[in-house]
Amino acid sequence: MLTIRFSRVGRKNRAQFRVVLQQHTAAPTGRHVAVLGSYDPHQKVAVLKADKIKEWIAKGAQVSDSAYNLFVKEGVIEGKKRAVKMVKAVVPVVEEEVKAEEVAAPAVEEKKAE
Repeated sequence: MLTIRFSRVGRKNRAQFRVVLQQHTAAPTGRHVAVLGSYDPHQKVAVLKADKIKEWIAKGAQVSDSAYNLFVKEGVIEGKKRAVKMVKAVVPVVEEEVKAEEVAAPAVEEKKAE
């Protein structure tokens, strides 16, 4: 399956992205079928080949959430933006504190019984 997504280029701390068409199993920086545009997030400048993007979507290419939101923002396609959420890491420290309190509590009760 072909997908339209970002491929990061540019130097450290100065990201730029190519909008590429590639197999969904390929690495984002790997082989691509076509370059459909570019995006500079620092200057908020997008250069897109709208006709090619519409053509590939019509042929059945899937669009990543971030690329889809950019296309909607730039007016290439119509629709609502998709929610792009990052998963937060769960902190297991709270469980350890509870276990420490449970261990300390029985020792206090034994002293009272004597």
